[in-house]
Amino acid sequence: MSNGPPPAPLAPDVAQRLIDFARACKAATRTVTLYPDGHPAIVGALSRLVDAATHATATGPLTIAATPDRLTIDGRAPARPDPALGELAALLHSHLVGELRVLNGADPGAWRSFLLLLGRSAEELLVEGGISRLWTGSGGRHVEIREIDYAQVLRERASGSHAEWDAIIEHCLAGDAVELDDATLNVLLEIASDAARLRDLVRRIDQEATESGRGRAQAQALVRLLRLLARAAGNAGPEKLEDILTNAATAAGQLSPEVMLELLTERYQAQPGDQMDVVGAMVDRMSDATIAGFVATSVVTERGATARLAQAFQALVPEGDRRDLLVDLVESEVLKTPLGRETSFEDLWKRASELLLSYRDETFVSADYARELTTARTQAMDVERVNDDPPERMAAWLATVTDAEVRHLDLLLLLDLLRVEDDPSRWADVLEPATAHVNDLVLLGDLEGAVPLVSELAANAAADGRPERREPATAAIGRLATGHLMTSLVGHLRTVDDTVSAHAKTLCHALGAPVIKPLAEALAAEERGRAFRRLTDILVSFGSRGRDAVEQLKNSPNPAVRRTAIHLLREFGGNDALGELVALLDDRDPNVQREAIRAIVNIGTNESFAVLERALVSGSAPSRDAITGSLVSIRDERAVPLFTHILRSREYRRRLRTVYDAALSALGAIGGSDAVDALKHALHDGEWWAPLRTAAIRTAAASALRQIGTPEAAGVLQEASTSGARGVRSAARQQLARGKAPA
Repeated sequence: MSNGPPPAPLAPDVAQRLIDFARACKAATRTVTLYPDGHPAIVGALSRLVDAATHATATGPLTIAATPDRLTIDGRAPARPDPALGELAALLHSHLVGELRVLNGADPGAWRSFLLLLGRSAEELLVEGGISRLWTGSGGRHVEIREIDYAQVLRERASGSHAEWDAIIEHCLAGDAVELDDATLNVLLEIASDAARLRDLVRRIDQEATESGRGRAQAQALVRLLRLLARAAGNAGPEKLEDILTNAATAAGQLSPEVMLELLTERYQAQPGDQMDVVGAMVDRMSDATIAGFVATSVVTERGATARLAQAFQALVPEGDRRDLLVDLVESEVLKTPLGRETSFEDLWKRASELLLSYRDETFVSADYARELTTARTQAMDVERVNDDPPERMAAWLATVTDAEVRHLDLLLLLDLLRVEDDPSRWADVLEPATAHVNDLVLLGDLEGAVPLVSELAANAAADGRPERREPATAAIGRLATGHLMTSLVGHLRTVDDTVSAHAKTLCHALGAPVIKPLAEALAAEERGRAFRRLTDILVSFGSRGRDAVEQLKNSPNPAVRRTAIHLLREFGGNDALGELVALLDDRDPNVQREAIRAIVNIGTNESFAVLERALVSGSAPSRDAITGSLVSIRDERAVPLFTHILRSREYRRRLRTVYDAALSALGAIGGSDAVDALKHALHDGEWWAPLRTAAIRTAAASALRQIGTPEAAGVLQEASTSGARGVRSAARQQLARGKAPA
């Protein structure tokens, strides 16, 4: 490989498109595998992936090369690494994808098909022919996959090449998975004939098993490799087979106990055709030194013996006498390491040797169950390949592991832990996963599922709860109330039906007083609509505790928030709200003043009208003007008593004429018997010392009666035109001459 200068990093715009695509693809893959089809999370994730892919391919197809830890375009990587690049690179590489060519943005359905393949295990895909073959067979067109040909990799290594992964990918990309030919088998034989190279291969497989947690799959891969080598060596003669099995036995000493145990279980499986028991043949050739090295390595790594190591050791060495000798040999091997020179080694080794020599599982595995396990190991049937279950049974089984069912089981487990755990410190430890589960449920819209868990927390935080649980439970509820739960809840209130909205109210009541402030803040930021009404309903349902939210809202510098406070006060209703509403009559914002006046009128009690009257008489000039302007626009029957009071008070005729005229106009628009009586009084009430004012008021009162237009109002005008004072007769006749007012 060339030792020239490293390639220049990608241009910033190209790097950003690659990073955006990697983030969207990795997130969408996780979402598609976690949630059922049609879930809102999938719709959003796929939409973002389509946008990212469309942007990435705006200037043409995007060709991405994948190595185990990074993505490149034309051998160049972004200047600054991003975690998403490494995660997607590892995912693609684990599926043997060496190159991904994105042709266009496509649609969400096409991307979902691709991601479902990417979300499956690599072992499953390999059994069915590899991801490239499956993708091509599905008809996918917006993405092209070039799969790694590991046969070519083996040939490169056999020739002595130590190229880095970047160069290997450049030379070993193939369009489809390639079957192993005779030449490749010869390469494998050469590797297996070299003990060092075979140890390297086994070490790589074991490392992957340890990191991925797929010990059984890797053990099966080792068995397949051994069978392949045995088949190839059979043509080369017994001596070649013996060398390979001996090298394999030596290499197996580097396995972890987990993989070794899985490997040993393969000894009891039926062999395909007339093939030999390669695992048994390999184990039979493991020397005492190899087994001792295997055990010593695990003891040093784990700083002691584990149950899995003890099981593997006893399976490898069933003879008790030989086991004692090997334990002494293991001790001598461990003494050569830094662990053997530690002062605590003697105690450590005592516990390890006792476990290795006397490990028994009778204390937690019954004799009957142990016999069943032994029988299961000897079964020749591979149950994973049996498919004789009817569809309805499979559907019933699958229904038990749906996302909703798993979440429900999580909920039941957390509820049980909160109820049965008596240790205070352990009980407090359960709160973290419990609150996280509540947040997840609310985020997914499962408000009904979140209620029992929050109710359990609230019960422990209550005054009659257990004292040692009260403080941590209260803190947990506080974290829920002030966290992102409310953001998710408000978002759902905009779209859900009334049933789910009722669950939201129940959830908020379970959270209690800490949720009132976040509810008020959410209400202040919400436009008039479904969520606004539901948030108001929830706050009002808190009663006097919900009233506390009004104080922070009505003191806000934002007029819209102050109007929200008035809305809440109007919903609470009653004379108790008058004090806060009166303070808002002098608000500097006219819209706030108007809403406050309407709220006072809506209360509709004598006290509320008395409040407005006092404000009209003794309030500030802006307040009086605002009340007057609002009175003109009020057309509510509940305001009739206020207007009637104004018309019957001569103080308004003299000092607050605009208010008096507004009351005349409003009663003419509202109508009704009480309005007719008040207007009749205004028509006949005169002041001889103010003839012009009296004439104007009588004209306005007669006009309002004509506007009402009912028989009762017409009768008042008819009577006034014949029997009233001269000014009264003139005003009445003038309106009667004009006829009935248009509707």
